[in-house]
This record gives sequence, C-alpha cells and structure tokens, in this order.
Amino acid sequence: MGHYPDYATAVEQLGKAVRDAGPIDDKTAQLIQLAAAASIRSEGALHSHVRRARQAGASTEEIQHTLILLTSTIGLPAVMAALSWLED
Repeated sequence: MGHYPDYATAVEQLGKAVRDAGPIDDKTAQLIQLAAAASIRSEGALHSHVRRARQAGASTEEIQHTLILLTSTIGLPAVMAALSWLED
C-alpha cells in the first residue's frame, strides 16, 4: 500500500463508509471482518482485524469465540490455523 497511497486511502475510505452505513457497532463489524478473513485464510487481514477489534474493545475471549464459531462453516483445520495466527 505504500507504493499506492491514493489507492490505500480510497480503500480505507470505502471501509469507513461501509461501516458507517448501518447500525452495527465497530467492535461487531471488526469481529465480522475477522471471521471473513479467517474464512478466506487471509493471515494478513486476520492480523489487521484482530488489532482493530482489540482497539474497538474486543477481548481475547471474544476474538477466540468468533473464530471457533466458524468450525461448522469453514472446518476445524481452518479454525485451528486462524487461532494459531492469533499467537503471531
């Protein structure tokens, strides 16, 4: 993103506009995006949304629970991988 600052700014503004468009609070929004990142096995996005979820007030237990709730949807191996990324 450092090579394309205008692009990075536009992506950040889009994300903010989407979050501000509805009634879901920031912590919940970050946990939803965290779950989506785990679902597509995007380690970088997962790290980003873990950091943002924590900044929005999510506890470690809430973050872990968000991930284990995905077990029947994305499978145990994907959930275990996501949980391991929390330790990075």
